[in-house]
Amino acid sequence: MFQAGDRVRIVSCEDDPRAAGRTGRIVDEVPPGLLTGGRWTVHGIGLLIGPALCRTHELRPA
Repeated sequence: MFQAGDRVRIVSCEDDPRAAGRTGRIVDEVPPGLLTGGRWTVHGIGLLIGPALCRTHELRPA
């Protein structure tokens, strides 16, 4: 389980495939729910890539 501020490596991302292989930080203060479809919000991925929604199995601790 992740917490807000955790650095993660994105293994794959259905929401934005350009994010795969990059690192970012978890934004969510609480575990994902129905609003995000069970996906974590990851920010700080890259200059031209906005926040992405990624499922838990698509993320690894960095």
